[in-house]
Parts: sequence; C-alpha cells; structure tokens
Amino acid sequence: MTISIGILGAAGRMGRAIAAAAEEAGVTVAGGLDREGVVSGGPADAQALAAAADVLIDFSLPEALEGNLALAVETGTPLLIGTTGLQPEHHAAIDRAAEHVAILQTANTSLGVNVLRGLVEQAARILGADWDIEIVEMHHRHKLDSPSGTALLLGASANVGRGAASTTDLNRFDRMQEGAHAREEGGIYYASLRGGSVAGDHQVIFAAEGERIELGHRAENRGIFAKGALRGAQWLAGKPAGRYAMADALGFR
Repeated sequence: MTISIGILGAAGRMGRAIAAAAEEAGVTVAGGLDREGVVSGGPADAQALAAAADVLIDFSLPEALEGNLALAVETGTPLLIGTTGLQPEHHAAIDRAAEHVAILQTANTSLGVNVLRGLVEQAARILGADWDIEIVEMHHRHKLDSPSGTALLLGASANVGRGAASTTDLNRFDRMQEGAHAREEGGIYYASLRGGSVAGDHQVIFAAEGERIELGHRAENRGIFAKGALRGAQWLAGKPAGRYAMADALGFR
C-alpha cells in the first residue's frame, strides 16, 4: 500500500532514520515537523502537513505529545506514536484522542522485539513466580528515560503472563533507592545501562535454583525501528478511530 507520511520529530535520530527508510521503500514523505515547530520538506504549517499525510509518525518528546494528538484529531489523520518516556497522563490523553482518530502507540516498532514480547509472556506464564525475573537494557549515552520503554513493554508482558491485575503490578524499581534488601518474591526488577552508541539491547532473565533462561534482542541500528514504523503506518492508514498496538499491525492478535 502506497501512503504519504508526516514525520513529527523529524530532526531527531529516529525522524531522520524514518525519512531514510521511507526513501528506500518508496514511501512518500509529505514533510516533517521538528521540536522547534518548524515544518520542512512540505507544506508551510503543521495543519497543512497533517492534512497532506495519510499517517503521522511521532518520534518526538513526551512534552510534545499533547500538541501532536490535537493535530491528529483536528485533521483526522491517523497517528503512530513511538515516543518513549510516556507517563500515565500521556496514556490517558492517547485514550481520549483515540475516540476520534486511529492511533497506534508502541514503545518499540521492531518485529524482533514484538516476537520477544510473546516469548516473555509465555515463559512467565509457564514458569510461574518461583522463577525470578530480571530485565537488563542498554542504550546510547544520550537516552534520557530509564528504564527504557521497551524494557517496560517486556515487563508488562511478564506481568500479563503471571496473571497480574495490571501490567505494572509486579514491577520493582527500588533496588538502588532503598539500598540493600531482600529480593521480593514475584517481583520483576530492572537494570539500565547507558553508554556509547548502542541502539538498544534488551535481555529478560528467568532464574531459578540451578538453572536460568535468557531471552534477548539486540538492535544493531535504528533502521529496524524505522522499517517497523513504516510497516505500522501502512497498516494504520484508513483504520477507524481506536487505539492499536504493533501486535495488531503485525497480525499477532
């Protein structure tokens, strides 16, 4: 399906990667909007850009989300959100906007990571609370949010597998803040590393007495996320209002 996309956060690392992937795939880029609100490579203003695009792709910043949602709703343009570091209030805003326009929100557009999510959920369901779960992630030195959105995505999958009431019930982030203390049985613990130019490494460790299972994914470059974003955008074009996930776009559910 041939579509035209508008890139929100066009000057960022992912914005540039998406533009490059679109050129390679023959997808039309209607234009881009950077963090200063400057539109490039297309119409003169944000509203005209959104109206010219079949789908908007947002890899900007959490503080820009409200305005980007309003733009999508105003023009009726489907929106794919890959921005990470989102808080509960951001997700509530997405829910409200999804009543009026199609929105696909995900912390990771990689096909491999979305397959990993399913494996983690299945392993957590089969192994149960007797197995400790540790999630370790590493990203480039410039990444600000911690744990990464993908780490939280994997933790949510483990929570679902264990039958938790919510996707965050068993998450534990307090190991460093509270000092030395016993590991809480059933808790899902996180560790974040930052350095160099790492595009994204994630490892989910299931550990029990005498044995260990390690499930992981390494992103060698941002191109995999850009390609996944384009695949998600092509699927999202023309969809009715609602909130969607990469699992929908990839046919996993």
